[in-house]
Amino acid sequence: MDFLSKACESMGFEVMIDPVGNFRAKLKGSDPGAPPIMCGSHIDTVLYGGKLDGAAGVVAALEALTVIKEQNVPIRHSLEFIAFVEEEGASFRGGLIGSKALVGKYTVEDLKNLTNDEGLSFYEASKNFGLNPDELEDYVLRKGDVKALLELHIEQGNVLYTKSIPLGIVEAIVGIKQLAVTLTGKANHAGTTPMNLRRDALVGASNIISFVEHCAKHEAFDTTVATVGKIWCFPNVTNVIPGKVTFTIDIRDIKTEGIQRVEQLIKEEVKRISDERGLQYSVNLVGESDPVKLSEKVVSIIQRVAEKLNVNFLRMNSGAGHDSALLTEVTDVGMIFVPSIEGISHAPEEDTEYEDLKTGCDVLLNALVDLAQ
Repeated sequence: MDFLSKACESMGFEVMIDPVGNFRAKLKGSDPGAPPIMCGSHIDTVLYGGKLDGAAGVVAALEALTVIKEQNVPIRHSLEFIAFVEEEGASFRGGLIGSKALVGKYTVEDLKNLTNDEGLSFYEASKNFGLNPDELEDYVLRKGDVKALLELHIEQGNVLYTKSIPLGIVEAIVGIKQLAVTLTGKANHAGTTPMNLRRDALVGASNIISFVEHCAKHEAFDTTVATVGKIWCFPNVTNVIPGKVTFTIDIRDIKTEGIQRVEQLIKEEVKRISDERGLQYSVNLVGESDPVKLSEKVVSIIQRVAEKLNVNFLRMNSGAGHDSALLTEVTDVGMIFVPSIEGISHAPEEDTEYEDLKTGCDVLLNALVDLAQ
């Protein structure tokens, strides 16, 4: 935040941090009555993540606005840089918190109920940072407040890299549903408890986890994916039968029907396994976002810019969720992808060739100018 503040203030941008921590800075256009164009990405990443997921789009947006200011490019619409907070949900479960708050999907009470692993609420964390989350409603965007939003992001997959295409133009973003499943059995001695008298929560969980993979591969669509990414096992002791297990399930698809089908089948399997093994269970919703199509108007502008710059591109879908998906409810949205080397993301090895980053930034810059004039 300090770096962004200093960089934006040095360029004369108007800086503001909203009640949940979204960082925003404005480069004024010639028409104060014209709605601004937003550009940016998220400032956070996942635990043990890489250097570009989110950060590439933040730096690209900042650089684009800086070039426009330094070269005195005439713009009618103001340009607003934004760095979204807590997109990944690494600290507070669910993700997309900054963008959800920005479009009015969270109330102050919701922020109080969002907690991290230590029990600290998002509301309290915002207060501790010097923000005032009680003013949340005053910063919600409505339709017409923003002309468009552009986001540059690494692909996080291997489609562009495999095809040696330097640019992706996103047409749609997957929907996501994240669940937390808790199974409760009976912790007991690992040596003295006969196998037929055990209520082992971890064995039950392992059966369900295997079913998650089967379900996504064979019971839905070829666009459906599902992942168990986090497990808590209690008491997590070598010679004690696990008495309680909680694990997350992440379901994604470009089709709502795929998400709904996998969710329903998983819930049925959780009940079946739990009943069979004498376990208590709960399935709680952690977070969700709907599949969305991006603005054809903005997609066409990005394509026109790419063609003008002689950049080879691919119109494609995004298998990852993004803050941009939430903003489609209030404005026209476009996304630019640059290739991820070997398709790697959410890992320290995450990287993109410099020339591909430059290409993406050039397209972003020119698309912003087109929209702002």
